[in-house]
Amino acid sequence: MRIGELAAQTGMTRDTIRFYEKVGLIAGRRLANGYRDFPPEAVAWLQYVRAAQTLGFSLAEIARTGEELRGVPDASEALSALFEEKIKLVDARMSELAALRTELAERVGTGCPLRAVVPDGNGGGNPTGRPSPKALGPVN
Repeated sequence: MRIGELAAQTGMTRDTIRFYEKVGLIAGRRLANGYRDFPPEAVAWLQYVRAAQTLGFSLAEIARTGEELRGVPDASEALSALFEEKIKLVDARMSELAALRTELAERVGTGCPLRAVVPDGNGGGNPTGRPSPKALGPVN
């Protein structure tokens, strides 16, 4: 099928499909007239790519796991393992973001938001009960 038909069936633009072809996510052969020709299974593959992106997988992860899944007799078990791995990454990222949020909240009202918050030796800091700010260095 030609790229326009593939685009219509997947809801993707021709440019998106060309990009995916350029990065190796999909392969089409060139006809004598120069048009791209894609196999019918390209529709299902591109739908998989779109769904995986929606679930937070990068194009590199999709390319890697797509190759792995093609040779697996039970894709549902393999997909479940991939989802469990992705959940661990999401949990780790959420923990990092929670720590970042805490850090930002501690800096609110300290004057310069680029000051490191350093507690004094008494478990506190300044008279407000908040840790004392310490300058990080010159800001240009």
